[in-house]
Amino acid sequence: MTASNDPVIECRSLWKVFGEQADAAMKAIQQDGLGKEEVLEQFGCVLGVRDASFSVRKGEIFCIMGLSGSGKSTLIRHVNRLIEPTAGDVLIEGVSIGDLDNRALRTMRSLKIGMVFQNMALMPHRTVLENVAFALEVRGMTRAERFEIAEQAIATVDLGGWKNHYPDQLSGGMQQRVGLARAIAADPHILLMDEPFSALDPLIRKQLQTLFMALAAQMNKTTLFITHDLDEAIRIGDRIAVMKDGEIIQIGTPEQIVTEPADSYVSDFVAGISKLHLVTAARIMEPIESFEARTGPFDANGWLRAAPGDLLNRLADLSIDTDLPLAVETDGKVIGVVTKKALIRGIQGRSREDEGAYANV
Repeated sequence: MTASNDPVIECRSLWKVFGEQADAAMKAIQQDGLGKEEVLEQFGCVLGVRDASFSVRKGEIFCIMGLSGSGKSTLIRHVNRLIEPTAGDVLIEGVSIGDLDNRALRTMRSLKIGMVFQNMALMPHRTVLENVAFALEVRGMTRAERFEIAEQAIATVDLGGWKNHYPDQLSGGMQQRVGLARAIAADPHILLMDEPFSALDPLIRKQLQTLFMALAAQMNKTTLFITHDLDEAIRIGDRIAVMKDGEIIQIGTPEQIVTEPADSYVSDFVAGISKLHLVTAARIMEPIESFEARTGPFDANGWLRAAPGDLLNRLADLSIDTDLPLAVETDGKVIGVVTKKALIRGIQGRSREDEGAYANV
């Protein structure tokens, strides 16, 4: 058992090279720094994951996003050892899964890891109730016990009236709910979710995202969530890892990813993302010392107050009602100023550093 502050999932310098000459390709990559295309050309091998390291805390939703072929699905399949790494290690609650024998690995998968993928692989000859209870049946739980737990899980995803129906009688969104209920019923420590909502209509997708976020918070589940959709990653994730060509380019909070992209690749991803519900007053405000150095002593009486955690959307609402700057206040003390220009630049996604300095407004 890990201590409360230890990571639940930890990947350490994980590599995966597919192909008959994987060992030779791996050696050349490390010696000569070969890229994905060079590895394919010289060795006929595919570089799936390149030196990936990250950790996920208890209760955290950690999103891994990237385009098709970026390596995100390959990476998640290492976490429950569906794929063996070429190099590196994966730890689950401090235990290296590479050191587990087949029996111990099956036990870990059964008790600690739940999987929810785009294709739910529901058994067509079993009812919703029987599908949800299946993992508990494999554990040897009695019929009465497993059905009681399964019914609770089905009710949690709002499918109580459908427990005796079969998968082919359900919509795509309902089938995804069954898959989520199946994972919930097994009560794993970790949820692995690979593009679970990507095939759904936008409205159903958003509804399931909301449901999942509520359930994850309520049950304090540690989640690794794979998506190609940045909007989804930003909405769901506590932190996001952006992948390209098997490599993790950047890890950060949604606000950090959007406002501090690590390179042009990430910048292109976030270019069209609205900042209104992401960026806080603390990020765009001018510290009080800097403001006074630029404008001289000032009196903030009559200025509307904002909190450091107020989002741009809230700041815009406040700013509509005044021609004055906003005072950012904490514990009764003004710590910063948000000018009209800073607010507009924040909404545009530009920072004061982009302009070199604040301008008077």
